[in-house]
Amino acid sequence: MAIAVLFPGQGTQTPRMGEPWRASPAWEIVERAEKALRLPLAHLLLDASADELSRTREAQLSVLLASLLAWEALRHQIGTPAAFAGHSLGQVTALIAAGALTLEDGVALAVARADCTQAAADANPGRMAALIGADVATAEEACAGVEAWVANDNAPGQVVIGGSAEGLGAATTRAGELGIRRVVKLNVGAAFHTPRMQAAADALAPFLATTAFAAPSAPVVSNADATPYAGADGWAERLADHLISPVRWRSSMEALVGMGADTFYEVGPGNVLTGLAKRTVTAAVTLRSVTVPTDALLEVA
Repeated sequence: MAIAVLFPGQGTQTPRMGEPWRASPAWEIVERAEKALRLPLAHLLLDASADELSRTREAQLSVLLASLLAWEALRHQIGTPAAFAGHSLGQVTALIAAGALTLEDGVALAVARADCTQAAADANPGRMAALIGADVATAEEACAGVEAWVANDNAPGQVVIGGSAEGLGAATTRAGELGIRRVVKLNVGAAFHTPRMQAAADALAPFLATTAFAAPSAPVVSNADATPYAGADGWAERLADHLISPVRWRSSMEALVGMGADTFYEVGPGNVLTGLAKRTVTAAVTLRSVTVPTDALLEVA
């Protein structure tokens, strides 16, 4: 058995998602993060409203901390997995869990990343839409010649595109003409993981240049190229570039299977990644979601 650990990204947060962990020894993670940032963070996990959690910084910090709480409990059950991966923001969580970033540096990076992306979104608004039933080639054809790009290749039949309001409108119209069966516009005000986030990548790069990375305890699969990396070098560049490049999640899952992974744990709020895995990994594998303390006590298959 080879275990791959997956961490979710922004959008999976819900109010009070930290409450089940409050009495757990893992809660020390929140206290350490508060000390590192000199900010009150427990509120985000215990009583923040849905409106507050919809803000970029609050959303990303809450998801990262909830995921790390679950990992702190699970890691004692499974030890070191074969590999880690994380979807968008989840890639930062994966690097912390793998020991490539300290908790203190990781939460500081999450804040800087959130602030840079929010500033870029405010200055350069955008839109995103999911193309249900599309493959990447068709999505790229729909975006050709307009200000829109593939932002997420999540799973077979689920590709997300992003761009300017005008560009996305033209691309979604073209997608319908190409036979895409359904277009779902997403409730976001930016085109994440596209060139419209260039200002965010430029702003984050100096912060990343001063961030210390270590070799991870197990390879971490990069979203940008679906390649597992076992060393410390290159992560500063990858994390900056990732803001303007697509999330290659389908290929990342395939890479994990290629590494021999046959058991996948989604660690953190929600089960979005488990659903995507069911559509991507068709071989006989075990899929489990660890969201609350009792999930972490599941017997390892």
